[in-house]
Amino acid sequence: MIGKIVIGKSFRGCINYCLENKPEQQILGLENRAEILCFNLCGGDKLELINQFNEVRNLRPGLAKPVMHITLSLAPGEKLDKENLVALVEDCAREMGFDKNMYLGVFHNDTGHQHVHIIANRIGFDGKTLKDNHNFRKIAAFCRKAEIKFGMQQVLSPRKFLAENQRDLPRHDLRKERLHQDIQDALKGAKNYQEFEQVMKAKGYQIAKARGIAFIDRQKVRVKGSEVGYSLSRIERQLLQNARAAIRIYHRKPELSPNMSLKIDLAPLKELIKGLAKMMAPDDMKTPAMQMSYEEKQAYGIAKKKRKKKQLHR
Repeated sequence: MIGKIVIGKSFRGCINYCLENKPEQQILGLENRAEILCFNLCGGDKLELINQFNEVRNLRPGLAKPVMHITLSLAPGEKLDKENLVALVEDCAREMGFDKNMYLGVFHNDTGHQHVHIIANRIGFDGKTLKDNHNFRKIAAFCRKAEIKFGMQQVLSPRKFLAENQRDLPRHDLRKERLHQDIQDALKGAKNYQEFEQVMKAKGYQIAKARGIAFIDRQKVRVKGSEVGYSLSRIERQLLQNARAAIRIYHRKPELSPNMSLKIDLAPLKELIKGLAKMMAPDDMKTPAMQMSYEEKQAYGIAKKKRKKKQLHR
C-alpha cells in the first residue's frame, strides 16, 4: 500500500475534489466515483461539511494550512470490503494523531486500484494544532503495519533498501517525467492539435480537454498538463509556432549551382497555408479570396489589375 500526505489551505477545494465527479469520468465511463465511508465529529452534505470544517478552522485564524489530505492506495488486484476500509481509515487517524479531530473518509473507484481519501482538520475543538513534522515517515510506518494487519502485499520502506546517504534525498515521480517527455516528443512533429492528439493516443494516453488539459495513462492515472510544464495555452502556442516554421521552410530559397534546376511541389504549401488561415481566422472573417486555389488567386489578381486600368482611362 502507498500512502501520500499533503498539507493544504482550502477545505472547500479538498472536499469538492474528493466528493465530486471529474469531467473525464464521462470519457472513462465511470460515474459516482466517490463513496463516503465514515465521518468523525462532522456530517451532512458537501456544503455543510465545508462550513463545519471552516468553523473549527476559525479557532486558529493565523494558521495558513489547516488541511491534512491523506491518500491510501492499494496495490492493483488487492481489494478490501467496506468494513475493512473503514477500519483502515480509523487506524490511520489513530496512527497519525487526528482521531480526536474532525475527519472524513472517502472511497474512490475511478482508477484500476482501490484507494481512500482522508480529509482531516489539523485544528482540534480545543484550538490545538496537529503537528506536521515527520509526516512522510509516519505514513510510511502506518502503511507497513496496515499491510500486515489486513493481509496486503508488503512493500519495503525506502529506509530499508536505500543506502544511508540516499534515504533523505527527494524522490522523483517517474510517471510525470515520462509524460513530460512524451508531450515534448509529440510536439516536435505536430503542426496542429489533431496531429498532437493522435501521437499522444498512440503512446497510450487519453486526453481530457476543457479550460485546461489533462492526460490519463494506461493505469487510469490522471495528470494535469500544467503539472509537467505543458499547460493547454503552452501546447497551443507551440503548435502555432510549428505551423509558422513549416511555412518559413517552404518560402526559403535554396542556393543552386548554375547546372542545377529547381523543381518545387507547391501542393503541400498550399494546404499548409490554407490550414493555418482557417486556424487563425474565425469563420465570419474568412473572405472568398482565402478560400480560392492558387490558380484562382492568380486569375483574380490579373482581373483586378485590368479593372483598375479601365477606371484610370475613363
